[in-house]
Amino acid sequence: MSLSLPLPVRALPWRRLINHPGFLLVAPALLLAAWQTACNSGAVSPQLLVPPVQVWRTALALISSGELWQNLSASLYRLFTGFVAGTVGGLVFGALLGTKPRFVVWFGPTFNLLRQVPGIALVPALILLFGVGETFKIVVVGKAVFFSVALATGESIRAVSGRWSEVGELYRLSHWQRLRYITLPASLAPVLTGMRIGLNRAWMVLVATELIASESGLGQMMEMARQMFQMDVVMVGIVLTGVIGFALDRGLRVIQRALLRRQGANA
Repeated sequence: MSLSLPLPVRALPWRRLINHPGFLLVAPALLLAAWQTACNSGAVSPQLLVPPVQVWRTALALISSGELWQNLSASLYRLFTGFVAGTVGGLVFGALLGTKPRFVVWFGPTFNLLRQVPGIALVPALILLFGVGETFKIVVVGKAVFFSVALATGESIRAVSGRWSEVGELYRLSHWQRLRYITLPASLAPVLTGMRIGLNRAWMVLVATELIASESGLGQMMEMARQMFQMDVVMVGIVLTGVIGFALDRGLRVIQRALLRRQGANA
């Protein structure tokens, strides 16, 4: 009696289709189809839900007039400035949390308390402190980034220090040598993940803040259009908010993979 081994199973056609890059366009196409179907059905008032073609034409008109770029550039400036400030502050604070136990005792409880407060909840107090100018919006963005980066940095440094402390002692490395050659390289992946989370939160908080109190920006454009019942402009802002958020996350993910790949090649 002979035993026959099973032949290798070939990839099914539907699996090849799912793995094809073009398959990523299926979900957006279905969403657009459902959007157009809802507009054609008349179930929703045209004043509340405009068809995709009209939104596209409105977007082109806003681009031609320069209004879209003016508001978008204001939002991106606030996001970039607040992101850089929050990231630098989060890295420094997180490094202190991870390397200085006494610092954790002094500031750890306050840090954990404040990071639970949503950024939107601080808007009234920040308006009283800074007004509705650029500083107010940059602080809101910086807060959203700071806590994510600081938490990721502190936790990763403590985890690395615990695992690799014996290695540093074995090779008789100084404190700064351990930080440079062991702690920082091993903490890179969690820190970059914290930066991605902070960037996503900052973008959402910024647009929401501009809806509440701003004289320019993508959120302010949507709010003014809402007051004038220009739902096509509102839909342009909603779609653009999602696209930019997706692009920012993907862009930072590409940078993260490149840095980790380079780190692995140099190891």
